Amino acid sequence: MLLCGGHRFNVLAPIPFSFGTFIKHLATSKCSKLSLSTKSFTTAASANVFSSSRFEALNSRQKEQVHLYIDSLLEWNQRMNLTAVREESEVMERHVEDSLSIIDPIRTSYLSHCGASSENLNLVDVGSGAGLPGVILAIACPGWKVTLLESMNKRCSFLEHVVSQIGLSNVRVKRERAEKLGQDISFRESFDVAVARAVAEMRILAEYCLPLVRTGGIFVAAKGHDPQEEVQSAERAIQLMGASLLEIR
Repeated sequence: MLLCGGHRFNVLAPIPFSFGTFIKHLATSKCSKLSLSTKSFTTAASANVFSSSRFEALNSRQKEQVHLYIDSLLEWNQRMNLTAVREESEVMERHVEDSLSIIDPIRTSYLSHCGASSENLNLVDVGSGAGLPGVILAIACPGWKVTLLESMNKRCSFLEHVVSQIGLSNVRVKRERAEKLGQDISFRESFDVAVARAVAEMRILAEYCLPLVRTGGIFVAAKGHDPQEEVQSAERAIQLMGASLLEIR
């Protein structure tokens, strides 16, 4: 597999950068030496988060689905711990926009490194929690098949509720631990893309997520800080998993 590490996705000022790490599953167990390529991208700040370019690019039905998701998230968050964010505008800035910012890098990296279209990806969101970024990716990319992988029963109940309420036919919720699912022949090496957002440090993420990615697929780790030190400390684990670093964005 191959890891493309942290590129800065600036969401909206003053929201922190989101860093993405990409890993590609190689066809052989041997992998090339890890190399880091760092780039920085920024977007113009906007006073009104709902007029952001990423959100505005969605059609009316998708925007409605995003709002339904936010309403459900805030409602359920009153009785269970789904997010520290309590306001709709904060959910848009910190979660929705950050999730939408992952889409273009996934498409670009998949086309560039896998040489295939990204229109009908089979994607797993590892440690989905409140459905971020998986639910937002499924809304914005209806051609993608998205599996929300979560081990906690209460969170799975929320995910099942919100998927049904929004009407996302391209999403399934799977209650299981990632390390166990990677040993299941029905799921092992079955996904084009694995995504993990703020779940664990890179060495652990590599061990959890790479077994789920097919040969030629990619793994994206969205980090809330510069991941280069994390990636370097995880280099051995990544190599043992048959992966190599693509880039840090």
